[in-house]
Amino acid sequence: MPEKEVEKTIDALLQERRTFEPPKEFTEQANASDPAIYEEAERDPEGWWESQAERLDWFERWDTVLEQDPPWHKWFVGGKLNASYNCLDRHLESHGDRVAYHWVGEPGETRDVSYRELHEEVSRLANALKDLGVAKGDRVAIYMPMIPELPAAMLACARIGAPHSVVFGGFSAESLRDRINDAECKVLITADGGYRKGNVVPLKDNADEALESTESIEKVVVVQRTDEDVNMVEGRDVVYSEIVQAASADCPAEPMDAEDILYILYTSGTTGKPKGIVHTTGGYLTGVASTHHYIFDIKPESDVYWCAADIGWVTGHSYIVYGPLVNGCTSILYEGAPDHPDKDRWWSIIEDHRATILYTAPTAIRSCMKWGVDYPQKHDLSSLRVLGSVGEPINPEAWIWYQEFIGGGKTPVVDTWWQTETGQIVISALPGLTTLKPGSATKPFPGSFADVVDESGEPVGPGGGGYLVLKRPVPAMFRTIFNDADRYVETYFERFGNDVYFPGDGAKLDDDGYYWLLGRVDDVMNIAGHRISTYEVESALVDHPDVAEAAVVGRVDPKEGETIVAFCTVKSGVEGDDDLMQELRGHVAKVIGKLARPHSIIFTDDLPKTRSGKIMRRLLRDVATGQELGDVSTLQNAPILDAIKAKASSQAADDE
Repeated sequence: MPEKEVEKTIDALLQERRTFEPPKEFTEQANASDPAIYEEAERDPEGWWESQAERLDWFERWDTVLEQDPPWHKWFVGGKLNASYNCLDRHLESHGDRVAYHWVGEPGETRDVSYRELHEEVSRLANALKDLGVAKGDRVAIYMPMIPELPAAMLACARIGAPHSVVFGGFSAESLRDRINDAECKVLITADGGYRKGNVVPLKDNADEALESTESIEKVVVVQRTDEDVNMVEGRDVVYSEIVQAASADCPAEPMDAEDILYILYTSGTTGKPKGIVHTTGGYLTGVASTHHYIFDIKPESDVYWCAADIGWVTGHSYIVYGPLVNGCTSILYEGAPDHPDKDRWWSIIEDHRATILYTAPTAIRSCMKWGVDYPQKHDLSSLRVLGSVGEPINPEAWIWYQEFIGGGKTPVVDTWWQTETGQIVISALPGLTTLKPGSATKPFPGSFADVVDESGEPVGPGGGGYLVLKRPVPAMFRTIFNDADRYVETYFERFGNDVYFPGDGAKLDDDGYYWLLGRVDDVMNIAGHRISTYEVESALVDHPDVAEAAVVGRVDPKEGETIVAFCTVKSGVEGDDDLMQELRGHVAKVIGKLARPHSIIFTDDLPKTRSGKIMRRLLRDVATGQELGDVSTLQNAPILDAIKAKASSQAADDE
């Protein structure tokens, strides 16, 4: 093979051979139990998605299912509906008293909110927003903790046709400012604060700082969550409870065109101007309702579903708010950290509410692995029947641990691949149909068309690694970047042509056509002429019984080109020393090959993570290369970087 091709191939090195058939009793009751669902969707994708749109209540039926002028696409053209109506009003007659959210505050308060109660709150808030001058098309920024008023605020905006822009409550004043300015938001809905690991997050103080450099905000609505003494600007700031109580509970839902904007969500972790991802109404609701129904096997009458993400991320938009509420199911909404007041908080909540489905991130699962099995084993988790993972590729050992110690060794684990941009899950198992392979997202959801291609856009075929692409849009996919159509085209469609969406991820296909995600192509290292994904090396390290978590980065070496640096946290009672380092290097060589052995391994008590649980490999790369650290404002544990830097410096000195 020519050298140029070698450099641009992503080598598929890690092999996982364990398989898990769907339990017979699960398949018998599953929402998807007939493999013909795939054939039907492949034969007539537009017809398939049209059948899924029938899940929704439409004020006016669409004329055309899909209009395409690549890279532009529109779904259910001519149709009219309302997201708030589909989440609330249509459920009131048959099951208005069903719990929509079991809310758990971090300090320990609990509150059950029924569909009827949520409908009234949303209607009153929607009228209050109109009284504040919000009209159809105006943007509203939302910067709140994980309390029921957050989904209520989103649905109130949707009810009157005002696109919302939710900003994650862990983001800084600067991040909030940039997002408000880009979307030119008219109103901000926030809170005096929220609770995180026993501390109060000063949301209102951050908001006041952000608003010093914004011009578009006219009113600020403040939820009194913590009763902290906060500054209230006369004429601008109003108290949430006061305006809601004063408003009418009668607010008819505004008919929205299927292609009207539902929300803008800004992608995090990028440099320069944030990207405002635009999601519209009809296609988005169709996509999230369908995937939520089939992938989690939702039974609204009996399930208690918990997506343990934050609504500030797309996972929360799609699978805490819109998907579950459209489907009329009961969800858990938790405000705080998984380890407060102790490391069994999640398992206690699952036991208390008899949760049946849990959807969380691999990073959170690995943290639980590090804390040990004693915590989950203190609780009765037998109610769980489906487990899911989201956010990044799950390594096989975390998958196995999740299934064994949280799922009782029998529960299907559906690993899901999707993005802020896709809006809905695109690659995932269907738990009643799919033979599961630990670490694989398995196959595209019905009606989704993916592939793995090489640098020239040609399919790599089974056994090959390359670039993940989508060959057709799914209904929930974003329509553009807010006020930046050129960037939309350049970022996502320039590489392989206007009719092929490139999400920026690497993947490999096995001989059964299963997809194995390899992480961002930016996280691929060039080692001795081989393109190796950080994910595979991390998976090999975590496969070792002494390692709880690992992150891997590439470091330019003047002698050897690029070398691998690994950062590892070990399990309780294990000492990270030179002997373990050599053992781990040998273990990686055995699992995926000698060329993937880390040049150096730095043992650390923790890894730098955002509050959503994602490891900030960018910062670890800065440490490994001796660069000045980039932005750390979104970290939940910034002090750990000082300890990591000290260990890295000490090890570098020893190497010399």
